[in-house]
This record gives sequence, structure tokens and C-alpha cells, in this order.
Amino acid sequence: MTEITRLDSHAPGFRAALERLLDWEQTADLKVETAVREIIAAVRTRGDAALIEFTERFDRRTVQQGLEIPLADCRAALQRIEPGQRTALEIAAQRVRAYAEHQKLASWSYTEADGTLLGQQVTPMDRVGLYVPGGKAAYPSSVLMNAIPARVAGVGELIMVVPTPGGEVNNLVLAAAAIAGVDRVFAIGGAQAVAALAYGTESVPAVDKIVGPGNAYVASAKRMVFGKVGIDMIAGPSEILVVCDGRTDPDWIAVDLFSQAEHDEDAQSILVSPDAAFLERVMDSIGRLLPQMPRAEIISASLRGQGALIRVHDMDEAIELANQVAPEHLELSVEDPLPLAARIRHAGAIFMGRYTAEVLGDYCAGPNHVLPTSRTARFSSPLGVYDFQKRSSLIMCSAQGASELGKTASILAHGEGLTAHARSAEMRILDGD
Repeated sequence: MTEITRLDSHAPGFRAALERLLDWEQTADLKVETAVREIIAAVRTRGDAALIEFTERFDRRTVQQGLEIPLADCRAALQRIEPGQRTALEIAAQRVRAYAEHQKLASWSYTEADGTLLGQQVTPMDRVGLYVPGGKAAYPSSVLMNAIPARVAGVGELIMVVPTPGGEVNNLVLAAAAIAGVDRVFAIGGAQAVAALAYGTESVPAVDKIVGPGNAYVASAKRMVFGKVGIDMIAGPSEILVVCDGRTDPDWIAVDLFSQAEHDEDAQSILVSPDAAFLERVMDSIGRLLPQMPRAEIISASLRGQGALIRVHDMDEAIELANQVAPEHLELSVEDPLPLAARIRHAGAIFMGRYTAEVLGDYCAGPNHVLPTSRTARFSSPLGVYDFQKRSSLIMCSAQGASELGKTASILAHGEGLTAHARSAEMRILDGD
């Protein structure tokens, strides 16, 4: 039987125990940070030569024909994969695109009575880098989730990087790149790929923003290049919080918890319910179903280290707890989820009702699966079209508007001791005003 933390919200020391459970330190390991700093410096200095050296060392392959994967290979991969896989990718892509279309920001403006125009101009980024993991597993879904919103936003060029350990190229990943409309693909990964996207090399063009998940080296590299380029977020381990009233099939809930735990040993799966007997039934389901899972070892380590079954007094307390946790994925496995969802202030994505498994959001529901982790849903949002668009303020004064605004600006500028600012405004004040 897999051990899993059991907590009761009314037990002494509950709050402290919950904080310990939720505490995930985002500070990079010193050894990782030192290695990443050296890798970035080498790529900035030696370009492709450093990229090839690191790729051969870390991916255990010989680079013979350059680092770029021709788009023809992506199109060929789309033809090679099974028809069912191609259909699934195309359906998922269509749904992600349809949802993304609703997120597009539009330019706007208004004109004041004196003819002054104010507004906001929305423009896409010129070039974006998409990091797709390729270590423990391949993630064609990450290609769709990162590339399609960027394409809907109107980004001029999409540059994808993906590691190919042992020289093995994943056909599903390349097929997804073809479907999503990626412009160029490079068989590189790790901190060296992030550095290449940020600073550019002879082969890899520098981008304006880097998006996509990765390991500790990738996360550390994204931290270090932020400022030179934009980044989406620093992602921590995957998380799911399930709030259940005790009336959902316990097997369903157990497997929902497994679905995040199987990502890696640091993933977190938590179930919250006011029904103590139901928590015991879920525990029985975990013990019975876990041996059937191919990644049972990883799931077991995740549940043992970061998982929890939490008993609360009632559903009101469950919602309060959900807002405190601010999870990446929140399942409201209840009969009528909409009133509860309206009370959720902090969550990356909310999956409502007994039939809405979180895994549907991972692949094909439509909303993006790149979500804030480690309680950052308190202040950040899922990846979307808006992450690939920029906003510029528009100001166009009429003569009368410049004269009136100039008076106010002059007073404030003098108050700050900035005489040239004041004079610039004063020169446009009309005589007689």
C-alpha cells in the first residue's frame, strides 16, 4: 500500500502541516546555476561551435548535418504517423485554435471633445522561441499549446527547439510542428538551446520571447536570460487539487490523482473532501489500481512525497482551502460546480463537474495547458494569445488639447524639478490660454 499524507483541517497543527506540504523551493541548485551560467557564456562567445559541443555531450549524439531539422522532415513525419494519431493531433489543434481566437486583443482608441486621440495599439511579436521537452518523454501537445496561440496572435516567425537524446527524433513532435505552422526546428535542448534563442548563433536566430517547459537547467537558463528576452514563466512540478463531495466514483478520482503524479516524483496530487469514508474508498482505489500503472514507481514516489488526502468540515472550507493552495489544476468533482467555481479566486485552470477529467485540458479541450504552478496562480495566468501580443499607448493631441494638458504637465514637472520637461509642455500652450 502506497503511503500518502493524511490531514484533517480541524486537527492541531494543520496549517503548519499544509504549508510544509505546499512548500516548493524555486531557488535553483547552486551546481545547476553554475553550470548554466557557463553554458550561456560559451554559447554567447562561440555560437554554433558551443551548441554542437554541448549537444554531442548531453544528447549523446554526433552532429553531422547541422542542428536544424528541415521542415520537409516535419511534413514527412505527419505522413508517417498513424492515421488515428494524425486525426487526434488535428482535432486538438483545431480546438486550441478556436479557443485562442477568442483571446485576441484588439486595438482601440477614443477621441476627446477637443480632438485629442487616446488609445492602445496591439501588435504581435516578431519572433518567438518554443522550447519543447524531449528527455523523459515526448510532448507533441506542448508544441500545439505553445505554437498555436503565437500563430493566432500573428507572430512573424516561430522557432522551435527540441532535444533529440541519442539522435532519436520523435515523429509525433515533428508532426505537431507541421500542423501548428512552426517555421524552423532545431534539434537542440537544455540551457544551450535557451541561450541560443536568447542571443542567437550563426544558425539559430535570436528571438523576442521564449516559452515552453523544461527541466531545472532550462528553468535556470530562462531566469538568466530574462530581460534580454521575455519568458512565459518559471514552471515548477505539475499539480492537481481535486475537491470532491464524496459522490464521484473513487476509481475516477484515484486515476485523476495518478494523472499528475506520473509526470515525475516531484509532482503533487491532493484530494480534499468533507467525507471521511470517501477518502478511505479513494485510498482503497489507489492501492488496487496503482499496480496496473506502467509508471507506478514514479506515481508512488510522488504520492508518498507530495501527495495528500485532506478532510475538511464542509464544502465551504474546501473552497477556502483551494484558494489558499492556488493550484495549477483544480477539479471541482461535484454535482453543481458553477456556484463553487464562481468562488475560486486562484487557480490555473478549473475543471468543473464529475465528467471533466484534468487530462482533457492537457490535450484537447481547447484552453492552454501551460499554467502557473507553485501557487503563482495568485498573480499569474495561463499562457494565451495575449502573451504574444504587445500593447503600445496612442496619444495624439489637438492644438487645444496640447495647450490644456500642457498647463497641468508644467505644474507637475516643476514640482519634480524637471525644468526641460516643463518647458517642453509650456511651448505648446496657446497664447491667451
